[in-house]
Amino acid sequence: MEEALGDGLSVEDCVTRLKRMHYCLKRLHRVFNDRLTAEPVYELKMGFSLHSHLCAEQATVLRQRVGEMREPPLGMDAVPCEALERLFDEIANAPDTEDLLRGLYLVAVPQLRLEMEKYRVDTHPLADAPTRRLLRTALLDMTDIEDYGKQVQSAYGLEETEWSRELGKAWDGELIERQFSAEPRPFDGVPQRDARFPDPYNMGVNAEVFLYDKTMPVEPKTLMMYYKRLREIDVPEMMASIIAETGDQPWAYYRDMTRQLWDEARHAMMGEVGFAQKGVDWSKHVMVNFTWSLALNTQLTPKERHAVLYFIEQGLMPKNGKRYEWEVGKESGNPLSALFQDFDWADEVLHARVGRNWYVSTFEDPKEAVRYGDECWSRVLLDWQKYRETGLTEHRNWWPDCYRTACNAADIEPEEDVESFGVSYAEVRADLKNVSASA
Repeated sequence: MEEALGDGLSVEDCVTRLKRMHYCLKRLHRVFNDRLTAEPVYELKMGFSLHSHLCAEQATVLRQRVGEMREPPLGMDAVPCEALERLFDEIANAPDTEDLLRGLYLVAVPQLRLEMEKYRVDTHPLADAPTRRLLRTALLDMTDIEDYGKQVQSAYGLEETEWSRELGKAWDGELIERQFSAEPRPFDGVPQRDARFPDPYNMGVNAEVFLYDKTMPVEPKTLMMYYKRLREIDVPEMMASIIAETGDQPWAYYRDMTRQLWDEARHAMMGEVGFAQKGVDWSKHVMVNFTWSLALNTQLTPKERHAVLYFIEQGLMPKNGKRYEWEVGKESGNPLSALFQDFDWADEVLHARVGRNWYVSTFEDPKEAVRYGDECWSRVLLDWQKYRETGLTEHRNWWPDCYRTACNAADIEPEEDVESFGVSYAEVRADLKNVSASA
């Protein structure tokens, strides 16, 4: 009662503050998304994927809440103030990773978290109870992002600079001079990888042929599935380019696509965890390539990339797709592999729905959407021979070394037929359309 007898913010004041937070979340979402493809450090690439998703989710929640507060039309795309716009323009155009991290984790994220906390203190606990509840959840996400940022700050030894201090002034409403954003930085869709990916053009091990070969035992197939999962790092790299280069879509489009992007990052980390379970240092024994994301991002339009993504996903829905991988995981007796494939399969069902909502819906005939995806995928040039001839890779068959390492960790003898597997992607592309015949 004592709290309820106090003053609080008016509806107009609440809406003004919520719109400002919403704007910040949307700008953070795009910065995290737009910089993850060209960010080489694996942990940052995965962190940006998660944080982009969290910001999209909380922006959606605040958008819905403003719609409940006597505010049609919403005006959610309006810039709340020029100083804030300039702040995020500066962060988005930071020229290097260190300044990008300063802008995100030393300034924008902690300041937004403080603003959310202040709102919960200032607003009336009874009259505005719905918003206080929503912000409680939002603060959990923002605190997680800020905690990650503190680890980043420690790992990089980040300290404040004159530029980051200027950003702090902009947050408080001062119109700062443009430094990095005087000339906007174009989106960079060329994926970058750190030193743990020493052979990113390597297409020497055809995982699908091995996985669907009925003569191969199931236990080593779980190892190959971990490779397939870790290799999905290129899906967030590609999806980020679709989101960055596709404009004039409803907000729900960006939210759904970002959720799928984060799921694909999760799948890559499932592969990382799986290799740890197998006692395999993937950075030494597995050559994870980026030829798929590189080719799609540099050869196709955003709609064509989405078409390819949807086409490949459709090939994962029948019994010889995700269900098969889950069955392999169960049959292998490896509970972690079965669990990961169980959720991987569930995620792909969701992603198929995202594809239907935002890609197939642009066609009159769903069959035409699938046909177009197949046609776009067929035009993508993954030039296996050229990669080798120009010295980008030797397409080394890394599988025997990876398999022996796992066998040694498990104290079992390698099987000769498994160890000698040597089919590459020289002739068979990496979806299920041609694998059944080739296998």
